[in-house]
Amino acid sequence: MAHLLVTGGAGFIGSNFVHHVVAHTDHTVTVLDKLTYAGNESSLAGLPEDRVNLVVGDIADAELVDGLFEKADAVVHYAAESHNDNSLHDPRPFLDTNIIGTYTLLESARRHDTRLHHISTDEVYGDLELDDPARFTEQTPYNPSSPYSSTKAGSDLLVRAWVRSFGVRATISNCSNNYGPYQHVEKFIPRQITNVLRGIRPKLYGKGENVRDWIHADDHSSAVLTILDKGEIGETYLIGADGEKDNKTVVELILQLMGESPDAYDHVTDRAGHDLRYAIDSTKLRTELGWTPTYRDFEAGLAATIDWYRENEAWWAPAKDGVEAFYASKGQ
Repeated sequence: MAHLLVTGGAGFIGSNFVHHVVAHTDHTVTVLDKLTYAGNESSLAGLPEDRVNLVVGDIADAELVDGLFEKADAVVHYAAESHNDNSLHDPRPFLDTNIIGTYTLLESARRHDTRLHHISTDEVYGDLELDDPARFTEQTPYNPSSPYSSTKAGSDLLVRAWVRSFGVRATISNCSNNYGPYQHVEKFIPRQITNVLRGIRPKLYGKGENVRDWIHADDHSSAVLTILDKGEIGETYLIGADGEKDNKTVVELILQLMGESPDAYDHVTDRAGHDLRYAIDSTKLRTELGWTPTYRDFEAGLAATIDWYRENEAWWAPAKDGVEAFYASKGQ
């Protein structure tokens, strides 16, 4: 048994990780979350109180962070500003959380010699051409294209520097696009699902040709636990489940699974600098650490995700109107 500190553990991917830890280990967890709009205390509802504790606070609060590190056997760092559209509208919070917040955690890890795993994104690598057979690997040069991805790239480089310069015991993972329960309705898949549930036509950026490599959040969680247990200090591991789909296909599949006509959606103004294609080669993680994904069938995973949003309207409804008003103001 270990005591884990999970930053951002009330957010989408972080809360899925906490649920996974409770279900598959004997570990106890302290969640540190600022509970911004993207963090939701109800995402942790029903978890045993003797194993999961929520601390509301900022990862840039050095005194708070240091006290939590003192009690933790390991730290998994999910906390981040992560929405590309928001980063284009107001980049500053991305610098504060993704850069300064990560620096604050690294300094505590340095002081206490605490094992740290840093969660990052495949977006740090930029994008690939639609007809390019290549996929991102751990050797792909960084080429971020937005304030979000550039601050995540910066946080990755800080982790690498603290490992090399100060001997911090850290690993990094860069994951492809996640889907599953507890994802905020501003994001692509839950926005389209909840639009259909509300009787609103889904929205598709541009022509919908942009390709994302989808992975279920539970598979991401199992990969992170594997890296935390078996990963080599200082190494980076890419997490992916061979789930490349273009956005048009995903919207049409959502409509089909929800009993609607697959063409019942609207094209809207494309995102500025919209990356074309992401694709992950997770060979290193699979061969060196023995990890494999469970959700190999994207359609089945998507159907289960649709069911979750259908059954949990009370979780997502409070944010829905505000999100749609924001997008409407931008013609999206």
